[in-house]
Amino acid sequence: MRTIELNKRQEQILEIVKVQGPITGEQIADQLDLTRATLRPDLAILTMSGFLDARPRVGYFYSGKNGTQLLGEQMKKLQVKDYQSIPVVVDENVSVYDAICTMFLEDVGTLFVVNAHALLVGVLSRKDLLRASIGQQDLSSVPVHIIMTRMPNITVCRKEDYLVDVSQLLIDKQIDALPVVKEGEKGLEVIGRLTKTSITKAFVELSHTE
Repeated sequence: MRTIELNKRQEQILEIVKVQGPITGEQIADQLDLTRATLRPDLAILTMSGFLDARPRVGYFYSGKNGTQLLGEQMKKLQVKDYQSIPVVVDENVSVYDAICTMFLEDVGTLFVVNAHALLVGVLSRKDLLRASIGQQDLSSVPVHIIMTRMPNITVCRKEDYLVDVSQLLIDKQIDALPVVKEGEKGLEVIGRLTKTSITKAFVELSHTE
């Protein structure tokens, strides 16, 4: 994992604040023989990134955190709503054959099963469909509600949940995706999906942010 990278001047500023903080921007500028205006962007970056704390009429303090720690803190702030994708749902009465076709055409590893009221009632994984296809039964005549994992044995998440917490759920439950749900009057409505791939993408994007 990459740490947040600083340029030479920003590193010099950090060293000054570590030793002399609290210290004002004017005092830092004088020591580097620069104008306050020239230094302002660097101070803003260091403050917004969390390396420095600033207090009005007092000056800048060193936060005591390194790049890896700051990156970890940023990860803990990421929420599901910023990385969820469109869910792929099927009706509980569609056939296993149709579900297999949907999974293939949509290129997903998990289908969310809903009832006539569009409420979550089950989940279908690749393993569920593979297990059903191994038998001698006619897949066109078997509805998915026969083989799906049913409520309440379904792990879900909300859009306000943090990615770190959801990541732990995926690891603990050994599953590839979770339905993002919201509370309806009669049950849970599926409003999105969160997968291992989307979480990995979020963490990689964050690690590339300087």
